[in-house]
Amino acid sequence: MAACMHMGGPMKIRCLLVLLFSATLVSSSFGEDVESRLKTLEDTTKAQQQKFEEQQRLIDELKSSLGGPSAPGAAETAALPTPSKPVQTATPGQEGTTAKLTGIFGGSAMTNPYLSLVVNTFFYGSTLKQKELDSRTVPGFTNVPVDVRKGFNFDSAELFIFAPVDPYLTLYANIPVTESGTELEEAYFVTSSLPGGLQVKGGKFKSGFGRINGQHPHAWDFVDAPLNYRAFMGAEGMGGEKGIQVTWLPELPIYLQLGIEALQGENDQLFGADAKDGPHAFTIFAKTSMEIGDSGTILFGPSFIKGKANIPTVADNTTFTGNTDLFGFEMVYKWKPSRGTGFILQSEYLYRKQTGDLRMGDVADPASTVAPLTRAQDGIYVQGLYQIERWRVGARYDVLDLIKKDYILSGSQQSLGKQPWRATGALEFNPSEFTRVRLQYTRDESSRDGKTNNELYLQMLLGIGAHAAHSF
Repeated sequence: MAACMHMGGPMKIRCLLVLLFSATLVSSSFGEDVESRLKTLEDTTKAQQQKFEEQQRLIDELKSSLGGPSAPGAAETAALPTPSKPVQTATPGQEGTTAKLTGIFGGSAMTNPYLSLVVNTFFYGSTLKQKELDSRTVPGFTNVPVDVRKGFNFDSAELFIFAPVDPYLTLYANIPVTESGTELEEAYFVTSSLPGGLQVKGGKFKSGFGRINGQHPHAWDFVDAPLNYRAFMGAEGMGGEKGIQVTWLPELPIYLQLGIEALQGENDQLFGADAKDGPHAFTIFAKTSMEIGDSGTILFGPSFIKGKANIPTVADNTTFTGNTDLFGFEMVYKWKPSRGTGFILQSEYLYRKQTGDLRMGDVADPASTVAPLTRAQDGIYVQGLYQIERWRVGARYDVLDLIKKDYILSGSQQSLGKQPWRATGALEFNPSEFTRVRLQYTRDESSRDGKTNNELYLQMLLGIGAHAAHSF
C-alpha cells in the first residue's frame, strides 16, 4: 500500500485496484475454508454420537442378559471369565459397526457358559481282604457294598456347566465322567426374576432334602458320606432326581426358606423307578439361619420325603413293595473370626419308616412267599472341623439304631446283630482354593458281624475353571 502511494496518478490507481482484488480473493478463500471445517466437525460429531449410542445399547443388552438374582448355592462365583465381546465386522460401508450375536431361537446371545472340571482321585487301604470288602453290607439297612478297591482309585472327573439363559432363567448341568462311562447327574433350570421371593427349579437335580444330599462329593468335609446316608439313600444320597422344586424366601428379619418338590422317585433304596407310574415322591423342607455373636452363624431345619416303594434286591432275591417315609433334621454352626481361622459343627438325624410286603423269590414265581414288613430305623452323624490357615483337622462319629431299630417281619422283631457305628478322623491341606489333599482314617464297625474295617484314604481334589459357589 505504501509503495502505491508514491507512484504517479495512473500507476497509483492500477496498484490500488490490484491490491483490492487480491484482498477479495483471500477473504473469499478464508470463508470457504471455515465453512468446510465447520461441516467436517459436524460430521465427526454425528459419527461419534452414533458410536456412543451403539455402545450404550450394547451395555444395556449385557446388563439385561446378566440381570436377576442367582439360585441358592450359586450366588457368587470364583474367578469367573469375562463374557465374550461382540464380534466386530468390517463390511464395506459399515466399518467399525458391531454385529449382533443371536441365540438358537433367534434372540441375542451375549454370554458364554462358565465351565469347570473337578477331579476326585484317592488311594484306599484296608485291613480286610478285597473279597470281604466286596460283600460287606449293613444288614437290615442296605445290601449294597461300598464300591471301592484297595489301592489307587479314580472316583470321577465332574464337568460343571452353567450360564444365564436370559434375564429370567439360569441353566446348570453336572456331568461326572467315571471309568464306567459318562453320566448326566444334573441338568436343570432355575428362575431368576419371579416376584415375592419365589423360585422354581426344574429338570434333573439334587433334592433339597437334608444337607449333604444337595452337595456334590467334592464339597463334602470327608471322603465318604455318613453312615445314615449310605443306609437310607445310598453312597451319594438321592443323586439327581427328575422333577420340579418350588421355594419361597419370605421377607423376615431372619433367613427362612420353605420348599416343596414333586419327584419321579427313582432312588433304589427309598422308592425304586417302577414303584408307580409318574411322580411318586414328594418332599417338603424348611431351612432357617441366624447370626450368633459377631463371628457365628447357625442354620437348621427339618425335611420330609414320602413316596411309593418297589425295591428289588439282587443280594438276597427279595422285593419290598409298600410306602417309604423319611424324616430328617439338619444343623450347621459356623464360627469364623478371621479368614485363616474357623470352626464348623454339623449334624443330621434321619428316621426312616417303611411299611409293606417283602416278597422272597422271583416275583413271577407263584411259589414265592410274601411276608408283611415294617421297618422303623434311625441314624445320626456328628462332625466337627477346625481350620488353621491352609490346614483343617476334623472328626466324625456316625451311628445307626440310635433310638428306633424295628425290623418286624411277619409280626416278629428280627435280631440283626450289633449296633452299626463308625469313627473317623481327617487331616487336610489346601494349597489353594483349587486344590485339596486329605488324609482320612476310619474305624468301621457297621457290618454287625464283629469284624473291624480299619480304612485309610489319601484323597486329592483338583478343580479348574469357574464354579458356582457352594451353599452355606
